[in-house]
Amino acid sequence: MKTRALVLFSGGQDSATCLAWALNRYTYVETVGFDYGQRHSVELDCRLTVLDDLRKVFPIWSERLGCDHLLDLSVLGSVSDTALTQGKAIEIEKSGLPNTFVPGRNLLFFTLAAAIAYRRDLHSLVGGMCETDYSGYPDCRDNTLKSLQVTLALGMDSPLIIETPLMWIDKADTWQMAADLGGSALVDLIRKATHTCYVGDRTQSHDWGYGCGQCPACELRANGYRTFATRNV
Repeated sequence: MKTRALVLFSGGQDSATCLAWALNRYTYVETVGFDYGQRHSVELDCRLTVLDDLRKVFPIWSERLGCDHLLDLSVLGSVSDTALTQGKAIEIEKSGLPNTFVPGRNLLFFTLAAAIAYRRDLHSLVGGMCETDYSGYPDCRDNTLKSLQVTLALGMDSPLIIETPLMWIDKADTWQMAADLGGSALVDLIRKATHTCYVGDRTQSHDWGYGCGQCPACELRANGYRTFATRNV
C-alpha cells in the first residue's frame, strides 16, 4: 500500500484540515506551499505556525510529518489580474465568477507538486479543493482534478493519485472533520492559527478565527463554523 503523501498546504482552514486527514491516514507526509504574490500573503507565515503547532499538540503526527517545501511562483501573480493578486475590490465578473479566481492556479500547483512527488517518492497529492461550499472556481471541480490526475500520471509515467477529502462536504462538515480527527484541540488550532481571509486581515478576531468578516472566504468560513457549533452544543 502506498503510504507517502504530499499535501498542498496554504495555511488555510481547508488545507490544514486536509493535512490532519493525511497525517491520520499516511505514515509519511510532506507539505508544499506557493508564494504567488497573493494579496493575503500572511497565510505564508500562518503555514509555519500551523506546522509547528501540529508537531507540538499531536506527537504521533509529528513523527509522520516530513519536509516542507515553499515554491516561488511570482510569475503567476505577474500574469494575473485578479483581486487575489492586485489591490482591487472583490466583485463578481460577467462570467459569474468572482474576480478572486486566479486562472490556472490549481493546475500549476498540482503540476509542480507532482514534480516534487516524483523526486521525493511520494504517491498521493492531497488538496483542499471543494465543489460544495466554494466560489465556483473551475479548477476546484472534481472533473477538472480527475482529468489532471490522469494527465499527471501519464506525463510522469508513474502512478499518482490526487485526493480531495473535502470535495463533497460543506464548510460545517469540514469543521466537523477536524473535530473527528483531532478533537477540540485541532478545531482550536485551526480556528486560531490558520488564515482564510482574502484581504489578509489578521487584526479582527471572531469566533471562527481571524479575518475581515466580509469577503467571500470569511463568509463561508464563518457560516460553516456557526453551523458546526450549533450542531455540537
